[in-house]
Amino acid sequence: MRHPSRPMCESPIPADSRAFSGRAGLMVTLIVVCAAAAFQAIALAEEMYWASGFAPIALAPISTRNGSSEGSSSATLVLTGDVELTADNTPTAQLASAGGCRLVTEYRLAFDGNGNSATGAADTSYVSYDHFLDPALRIVHVIGDDDVQVTLWVRARSDVSSVPDSGDYSATQTITAAWVGP
Repeated sequence: MRHPSRPMCESPIPADSRAFSGRAGLMVTLIVVCAAAAFQAIALAEEMYWASGFAPIALAPISTRNGSSEGSSSATLVLTGDVELTADNTPTAQLASAGGCRLVTEYRLAFDGNGNSATGAADTSYVSYDHFLDPALRIVHVIGDDDVQVTLWVRARSDVSSVPDSGDYSATQTITAAWVGP
């Protein structure tokens, strides 16, 4: 069992995310950070922690006005009771360039269990960064299945009314797991 004030997982921020730059398209990199929220141990057998962290997501360049790009990263959440996931809905989670140009940024989650026959939840649909996991998403624990693979998907696209600047775009999304109970 991990201490409730310790971060559950944190992906390292790459030293140099400038893998692509130029007039032909955009390079987008999403830094994913997940952190623990409130977890109170009721009994020694109850636990919740991230067994693995999300790796940074590098999206393919967007080279057309209506183009889009998507990518994913997975992490394993170990749990012996139900938890709720929430996300950062601030502009920090929206892909932006150093010059302030922003891309339409959407997220969704997928799970290796559905919450009925295996620990997990129903997969979510893409929603805008500012409404992602709002309200919180409940992960249902199924006895005998004490982990769930959580896959975070991100989709970036340019606004149809404008052509975005070329260059590097980045965002940081924080996923927080909070203990709900058995």
